[in-house]
Amino acid sequence: MSSNVLVVLETKGAGWHRMSFEALAAAQKLSNELGMSCSAVVLGEGAAIAPLAAELATKKLNGVWAVGDSLLAEYTADGWVAALQQLIVETKPKFVVLPHTYQVRDFAPALATRMGEVLIGDVTAIEVADAQSGPFFVRQWMQGKLNAEYRHRSEGGVCFLSVQAGSFRADAVAPGSAEVKTFAPKLDAAKIRTKPGEPFREAAQTVDLSTAAVIVSVGRGIGEQDNLKLVEDLASALGAELAASRPICDAGWLPMERQVGSSGQTVAPKLYLAVGISGAIQHLVGMKGAKTVVAINKDADAPIFEVADIGVVGDLFEVVPAITKAIRG
Repeated sequence: MSSNVLVVLETKGAGWHRMSFEALAAAQKLSNELGMSCSAVVLGEGAAIAPLAAELATKKLNGVWAVGDSLLAEYTADGWVAALQQLIVETKPKFVVLPHTYQVRDFAPALATRMGEVLIGDVTAIEVADAQSGPFFVRQWMQGKLNAEYRHRSEGGVCFLSVQAGSFRADAVAPGSAEVKTFAPKLDAAKIRTKPGEPFREAAQTVDLSTAAVIVSVGRGIGEQDNLKLVEDLASALGAELAASRPICDAGWLPMERQVGSSGQTVAPKLYLAVGISGAIQHLVGMKGAKTVVAINKDADAPIFEVADIGVVGDLFEVVPAITKAIRG
């Protein structure tokens, strides 16, 4: 079972890391536009990854590789690099797509280097003018102020890329059916130099906005901290998470864990309500993956309206309470 595009999915506990299916969506897009086949791979201990491989087999893929070994039961960079290198040599993909997670940032540069290649990291878009000239991979510079296009130039080598959170939608993954095959890498315990410890867990109070389906985000237009209750009530009525632009968090009005933007969290909710947010590029970087954006701002020329699906030009102190009242009936 060979593939032109191979996507490496990451697990978390007994399930998937939230970015895995975003990477799968990116891989499917790349393979579709280039007219190539696409396969997926999951690594771990054999019995543990069997149900995950079976789930992947319900997606539009050429095949699914279950790469199993007792030395892969817990993540180590050495183990993942050795196993994936062997699979890549065996299957000879042209592109290897990964989610841009902390784990991938740990092992993927070493894997690419081992293969004599480089990693194009944190890709936000894939552009294919025609299959013959190959794809461009878009990365952002200067906190999203500039976009740069990268093209893989290595003759006959593998192109490694990781995709930024929120840049591709997990719900865009196409269903289908695929064959599951097992791959047993030859691993040497003596060459795995690190021992896995307890998985990193952030503070208990930390909010993971990246998993929220609905977000109400507030900016400087709220005026002062005492006015936050307006957007808190709207978020409560919608069952949404409350977020903010950087000035709100810098002022200490909301904790930093609720900041959306280039120096905060990257989100991709089904609905993003931007209340009193002008739309600076640093903020747009963090919420560009939202499926539907509703903006409320009194400035008709605010940049946020350029990305909004629905724009309300008006005084948020009148508009927000009216929306909250309508939702609550």
